[in-house]
Amino acid sequence: MADTREFDIIVYGATGYTGRLVAEYLNHRPAGTARWAMAGRSLSKLQTVRDAIGAPADTPLMTANADDPASLRAMAAKTQVVLSTVGPYQLYGSDLVAACVMEGTGYVDLCGEPNWMRDMIDRHQAAAEQSGARIVFSCGFDSIPFDLGVWTVEQAAIAKFGRPAPRVKGRIKAMKGTFSGGTAASAKATMAAAARNPSLVKLLLDPFALTPGFTGPEQPKGLLPEYDPAVEAWVAPFVMATINTKNVHRSNFLAGQPYGTDFVYDEMMIAPGLGEMGKAAAEAIAKMNPIGGEDGPKPGEGPSKEERETGFYELLFIAEMPDGERLTATVTGDRDPGYGSTSKMIAESALCLIHEAPKTGGIWTAGGLMAEPLRKRLEANAGLTFRVE
Repeated sequence: MADTREFDIIVYGATGYTGRLVAEYLNHRPAGTARWAMAGRSLSKLQTVRDAIGAPADTPLMTANADDPASLRAMAAKTQVVLSTVGPYQLYGSDLVAACVMEGTGYVDLCGEPNWMRDMIDRHQAAAEQSGARIVFSCGFDSIPFDLGVWTVEQAAIAKFGRPAPRVKGRIKAMKGTFSGGTAASAKATMAAAARNPSLVKLLLDPFALTPGFTGPEQPKGLLPEYDPAVEAWVAPFVMATINTKNVHRSNFLAGQPYGTDFVYDEMMIAPGLGEMGKAAAEAIAKMNPIGGEDGPKPGEGPSKEERETGFYELLFIAEMPDGERLTATVTGDRDPGYGSTSKMIAESALCLIHEAPKTGGIWTAGGLMAEPLRKRLEANAGLTFRVE
């Protein structure tokens, strides 16, 4: 992709809650980091956001609308990367992905909608390879910390044991913060799509839904609480496992199966408490609606700055070898997962596409395209740590 385009990054959806956080983050990055602009449906709202985040008065603004494919293609033609926070993507994202593929433009988003992602893979993989467009889904809390956490522990296993671990367990040790309103809206849109088209249910349940042509071994279901000797605690279902596990398997698939074709992976939450208390806590977690139901955040809503900055997460990735040996990697984030950390991760993903990622076109995951350079960026700039124990 030539760097003669007018911009490096256009933040599409900058007037939304998360889009505004991304714009604010880019505005506070060192001068010269990127030539960036803000885009959305309303010029007046973009001007309000620009002023509210303290961006220079000459920060470029442009209108683009999901209902106007011509405006999306014009936007894509002006930039190296479109950073989209406009979801649910299955409702508002298809024409934008098509525009980026046609223009050979990079694209990053926060998608956790596997039905739509598979549709985009089927429609655009070949064309993206040809045009050089690098389309990278799921560049927020779903699924970067999990995708790169598995990559980190597998790299350590290969270095220590000479081969990858055939079994990795992802375990959420601690987390403070809420899921975003966009995540909730995406989940509802996905369930509505499945209600209209029951064949999608099979895809949603298939851990290899994003690896067309490849199916690996049987994977843990993760639907019921259980005692996990690896962490000596009870564990409960984790709502984001549905998308994260698919992305982890796709990363392995895209990278040429560095984890092996027999790779098994699951994610669950560690319940607080020991013994019967831990079991009761795990059962209670399993019954909760983690997205928040009708009382959860709506798109465009989110926590206060203090709530974002006091949020955090700590994730464990346990690599188990056939002879019983183990390695553990820990991933931590210094902001709430759904907003504060996510906005930094997607911004650094866009910057990584510009500066370090391979130029190979296609429909990618972060781990499949740019695991090592992105991990370095996230540790240097975005408050994440990756530690092998």
